[in-house]
Amino acid sequence: MTTQTAGRRVVTNMALSLDGHYAGHDPRDMGWVMPYAVTDVARDHLTSLWEPATTALLGRVNAEGFLGFWPTVIGMEGADPRDEAFAKWLVDTDKVVLSSTLGEAPWERTTIVDQPAAQVVADLKATDGGDILVLSSASVIKALLAADAVDRLALTVFPVFLGGGPRLFEDGLPAGEWTLVSQAAGDHGTLSLVYDRVR
Repeated sequence: MTTQTAGRRVVTNMALSLDGHYAGHDPRDMGWVMPYAVTDVARDHLTSLWEPATTALLGRVNAEGFLGFWPTVIGMEGADPRDEAFAKWLVDTDKVVLSSTLGEAPWERTTIVDQPAAQVVADLKATDGGDILVLSSASVIKALLAADAVDRLALTVFPVFLGGGPRLFEDGLPAGEWTLVSQAAGDHGTLSLVYDRVR
């Protein structure tokens, strides 16, 4: 058994509440994330994920949110250098957006694909490059977990109960082992965890 896969890795990143939700009853309200997302441990966690990645994989909704906000951080007065570096990476890297409704990409260096997530990552893994980073797109991550196509699972756990809302891990996922490769605790009890799939 090994925790490393040859070639490109599929790395997924998601923030979770302590009671296991990635969003509350109103999925558009991400206010619960903000006090924790700006901690050193959360920023360093994200930096460790994007630095080895050469492709960002997003669902349409997350692409609109991420690519609407992050480019505005570049050159923003008082911006944390880690936030600005991530913003520059996101603008400059190759992006693949999964969508059945977008006809063309309104963002540079972006390809729109209307195919199952597992097929898209299989095609990407057949090409040269670094990690394929799935950024907080729950529908994409769920599909990849269901297909056992995730090589590295990165989670940031925030010490808050949302009391309801959608969950990342649902019954019916393929059984499998994961090994903890890094962990860090930070301000306000924020915890970053990175697991590699044992194959």
